[in-house]
Amino acid sequence: MSTRTDRPVPDYIAKAAAPVRDHLAAATTLASFLQTAGTLTLDERRVIVDQALVLLEQNYVHLPLKAAMYAVNPVQRLRLLARRLERQTDADMPPEWTFHAEVSEIFLSVRDLHTNYLLPAPFNGKIAFLPFLVESFTEQGDGTAAERFLVTRVAQGFAPPGFGPGTEITHWSGIPISTAVDLHAARFAGSNVEARRTRGVQSLTLRPLRIHLPPFEEWVTVSYLDADGTARELREDWQVVDNLPPLVGTGTLGTAGASQGIDLETDEVGRAKVLLFAPRVVAQQRAVEAGEPAPGLEAGEIATTMPKVFKAREVTTASGTFGHLRIFTFAVDDPVAFVEEFVRLVGLLPDRGLVLDVRDNGGGHIFAAEFTLQTLTPRRITPEPTQFISTPLNLRICRRHQNDPDIDLGAWVPSMEQAVEIGAAFSRAFPITPEDGANAVGQRYSGPVVLVTNARCYSATDIFTAGFQDHRIGTVLGVDRNTGAGGANVWTHDLLSALLADDPATPYRPLPAEASMRVAIRRTLRVGAQSGTPVEDLGVTPDELHRMTRRDLLEGNADLMERAGQLLKAMTPHAVAITDTATTGGALRLKVKTTNIDRLDVYIDQRPKASLDLLDGHADVTVPDAAAANSARVEGYVDGELVASRTEQLH
Repeated sequence: MSTRTDRPVPDYIAKAAAPVRDHLAAATTLASFLQTAGTLTLDERRVIVDQALVLLEQNYVHLPLKAAMYAVNPVQRLRLLARRLERQTDADMPPEWTFHAEVSEIFLSVRDLHTNYLLPAPFNGKIAFLPFLVESFTEQGDGTAAERFLVTRVAQGFAPPGFGPGTEITHWSGIPISTAVDLHAARFAGSNVEARRTRGVQSLTLRPLRIHLPPFEEWVTVSYLDADGTARELREDWQVVDNLPPLVGTGTLGTAGASQGIDLETDEVGRAKVLLFAPRVVAQQRAVEAGEPAPGLEAGEIATTMPKVFKAREVTTASGTFGHLRIFTFAVDDPVAFVEEFVRLVGLLPDRGLVLDVRDNGGGHIFAAEFTLQTLTPRRITPEPTQFISTPLNLRICRRHQNDPDIDLGAWVPSMEQAVEIGAAFSRAFPITPEDGANAVGQRYSGPVVLVTNARCYSATDIFTAGFQDHRIGTVLGVDRNTGAGGANVWTHDLLSALLADDPATPYRPLPAEASMRVAIRRTLRVGAQSGTPVEDLGVTPDELHRMTRRDLLEGNADLMERAGQLLKAMTPHAVAITDTATTGGALRLKVKTTNIDRLDVYIDQRPKASLDLLDGHADVTVPDAAAANSARVEGYVDGELVASRTEQLH
């Protein structure tokens, strides 16, 4: 272990933006940080391996799939590791980092970002970082395409000669940058080639130590070209600091903890990016909590009550002016409040078209993802069904939590009991998201929608994207050929322990030193035209592909927005709206405005009451004996196909 701790404090930390300056002041070099690591005893290591065996052998829903797709056997590897630990003593056990490396590699072998070994103290909650961000784009030539790597963000106060946004990286610690990315990609999980490669780029400068071992190198040497094309080099130390805290906890017993679908790495990296490169978001969050106006809004940006979750703005393209709504995460405690803020923001954006951008969204609360779909379509939403793997331990958990108000697992019990007789690998499939909640609000945005994705979309965001495509809401525009392909609900070791806390024969034991684990517990299946297809490892293939350009990286996604604008312009808007209601003599009168609709159906308190053909964009409908009705819904059709809907509460 290194003892090189004499490196000076970097100038950029003292020059950091005010909202994060005190936080970053606690940063230390990687070498200094590592002096606090390495305290696990041999018995503690044995407990970790024992619990990893329980989760992977008896809870892990994707084990048969991963063994087949990647020819791996993580359970046997853990058994072998456990056997070696039995033969070791406190005097001859290897260094702790080698233990962490082996357990991490076993978990990473299944290429599942839901299924993680989470390192103990002092690693948990820390982020290792360099003060700049590297991203890639595709440069088109004469029938060729080459991947190039640019600096896109730098921390405030970090200004080496000729180094900043737009700087091209050529080598990484002496390795050609493309090769360095390949080497990094091979070390990090990802369910497809593009997912692994994009994480290889990301890991160049940001490493969540909760999930990954610290970098082996204490510093990196970056070779780059300045604005004049002059070759330069930069040597920069890795720094370690506490990350910003997560938005929600995922280990407690309850609906929120049991309904998580989140890539913890992307969630950690997203918070680190805010800390290092978007301190205005920290200031905006503090303003929201203090009831003050949001500072630092950009031109055309709309203030939000959830600045760490949403960013809404108008974007003008050659095809017109549209709304652009970025969803950074679905990690919220209250999915209903999430949908309410989403509806409020889209209501303030242009109704001619919406660019819904979920790039780099690692997921979160599955309810929040699937509840949101209804606001964009007149069609009824069918939430994705999920399955447990049929094991005695999973059956035991489900039996103990039948009709549990916090986490009701009763639906899965009969098929898991039957699996013992018929040898079924999985339970029957039932949705996690309640179907009533997924359809309680109805359509709230009637314009065309383009959904922008990339290979870092994962988990609940995979589920959201699959639902968007399966319900034919709009066009999926991908900057990669797949989403991240994380098709599962994930539970932590803490949650599993809590589910059997009152069972004296529980196999779950407390983990030492704040170590933890997560496991994909229920796999998700698609609906609609691809009904029954698993999301895991396949992800969602976009309808259209746009490769990121230099302008995208350096000019606010300029070419990407132009491409989205072209798609929106080519889509026909359809809308219906109840503009006025009145009661006369016990009858209810509705005035309705429509766009590109040829038939209107009217429902009062969910019952059909009228249907009429339209010659223009207006309708005046009188429904007898409906003055006391609670709700009215109008549905618009074109050539017999439902294309728009609006529900209004009348009292």
